[in-house]
Amino acid sequence: MRFGLFIPQGWRLDLAGIDPANHWQVMRELAQYADRGPWESIWVYDHFHTVPVPTDEATHEAWTLMAAFAAVTERVRLGQMCTCMGYRNPAYLAKVAATVDAVSGGRTEMGIGGGWYEHEWRAFGYGFPGAGDRLGMLDEGVQIMRDLWTTGTATLQGRHYQVAGAVSRPLPLQAGGIPLWIAGGGEQKTLRTAAKYAQYTNFDATPETFKHKSEVLARHCAEVGRDFDEIVRSGNFNVVIGETQADVDDKLAWIRAHYKPHLSAEKLASTVNGLADGPLVGTPEQIVEKLTAIRDLGLGYAIGYFIDAAYDRSSIDLFAGKVIPQLG
Repeated sequence: MRFGLFIPQGWRLDLAGIDPANHWQVMRELAQYADRGPWESIWVYDHFHTVPVPTDEATHEAWTLMAAFAAVTERVRLGQMCTCMGYRNPAYLAKVAATVDAVSGGRTEMGIGGGWYEHEWRAFGYGFPGAGDRLGMLDEGVQIMRDLWTTGTATLQGRHYQVAGAVSRPLPLQAGGIPLWIAGGGEQKTLRTAAKYAQYTNFDATPETFKHKSEVLARHCAEVGRDFDEIVRSGNFNVVIGETQADVDDKLAWIRAHYKPHLSAEKLASTVNGLADGPLVGTPEQIVEKLTAIRDLGLGYAIGYFIDAAYDRSSIDLFAGKVIPQLG
């Protein structure tokens, strides 16, 4: 199994309490820490407003961070989970990503999806198209990016996007273009788009759901003539880890205290309960057991999110020292 690490960027209130003037230092140092460790990749989210509710806390922009991380790291691969197709014209986005690939020496990943955060869409003037339109935009946009990265030009007269001889040079450094991670578990459209174009997928990795979505993906692959085994299936995980159950309980208490100033009582309860109920909450031994079970269902890549990463690296160190060696 391969492992990635989310770098806090503020979206999940994971830089709250830190002076904004120091945010980049925190993010840079964590990225460089991951660069020296067992992590294959580092990731950020593509969002503009905080969750679970919009607040005045900072949320740093994903592709700006991609370029910055490219310049200050040497080994780790650089991804977003996931870029929202509707936030940027896909030809422009392909050009941005190709430049990041050049700056990074060929380490860029393209996580891409249809988007869902309605408040954000409307606040930034994108409207909020229906799910069918958003997923249609995803399919057309991926075609444009793929063509620009492999041939250097793209022409498409689609329903959602029209490009006529767009040029993107230089090509990405990676042969065949930047790897595509199609994120989302929509069974009719998203997973079909993944079957056609993706090198990686990213969807719910709880065992029953993961098994079912994998079966749906396999059916789409058969229908479009794609080898199912060519696609690496990945999942994102909230990680709350401690040497003992008491340590885990202490970290959950810290999480509650961290969120409390920013959320209503109702939102606080649902957020903390959602984190506490995740599959990767427990001691290293418990987490290895749970991850092993999901790996045996075909999970090839796990991306870990640690809510306390900006404040205390002990959780990341424990995971890197006692979980990754058992599965990596």
